[in-house]
Amino acid sequence: MEWREIEVFLTLADELHFGRTADRLYLSQARVSQTVRALESRVGGRLFERTSRQVSLTPLGERLRDELRPGYEQILRAFAAARERTRGVAGTLRIGVMSLLVGGPHLNRILRRFEEAHPMCKVSVVDATASTCMDQVRDGQLDLVATYLPLTAPELTIGPVLARQERALLVPDDHPLARRGYADAEDLADVVMCYWPEVPDETRDVWIPARTPSGLPTRRIVLDASHGTVTLLSAIARGTICHPTVTAFGQYFHQPGVTLIPLHGIPPLESALVWNTNRETAAVRAFVKCATEILADDAGGGSAET
Repeated sequence: MEWREIEVFLTLADELHFGRTADRLYLSQARVSQTVRALESRVGGRLFERTSRQVSLTPLGERLRDELRPGYEQILRAFAAARERTRGVAGTLRIGVMSLLVGGPHLNRILRRFEEAHPMCKVSVVDATASTCMDQVRDGQLDLVATYLPLTAPELTIGPVLARQERALLVPDDHPLARRGYADAEDLADVVMCYWPEVPDETRDVWIPARTPSGLPTRRIVLDASHGTVTLLSAIARGTICHPTVTAFGQYFHQPGVTLIPLHGIPPLESALVWNTNRETAAVRAFVKCATEILADDAGGGSAET
């Protein structure tokens, strides 16, 4: 079995889509199909069920995936370790950041310290979305991601907390809560809030509670994954929804017709660096070390530069 065949099989097992698999591996879709047929011929059975609408693993394919993946990832780790021993911290470190708020006030200092300490390693910071960032970390397209907590996944390592931020609520200027000047957790039962469906349930329920502390249900509607901050703020200004966020939101964004008020009675929102445990590299470890040092400096009363 050739290395490329293993890559094609495992990537298709993840994507369950021939076109996306071809794009990820820089192959033609015909080459992916040809490789799968050759593997199935060699194994003597079907690894995937294919219809015009979907692709799924057969029981035989699931067993092969589960038995192949640990060895495949061990080979990747061994090769990466050998390369690191000769090159040190070099190459490109790809970091996904879901928003400026998630990155926290110290991210720029962390980036600068890393670049000064490791000039042979290029840092690429990219916009990350809730719908794709965890998959990109799992499959190696991103080395690190800054995301909200809590997040539980056995294949991921949760690193240092980048920010722990007090809560706030975005409301229309003419909303009664805007006139009062603050909201508490029980007020959330009286407003409509939105969320992105791709956010993990455990994270969403801390970010936008499903119930108030007294047990009253809240009203949460789904915001399409293709809609971002502009759509969100526009909907708030028009009085369609309100939105729980953090007090630092006002430092980065402003929308006429929208007021940011303190939200009392729910815990601060935390964000952290997260990476794939099986794809940890010297560059990841070096970046996490820089982050830990910067955050410790701040906790000890060091520079507040952002």
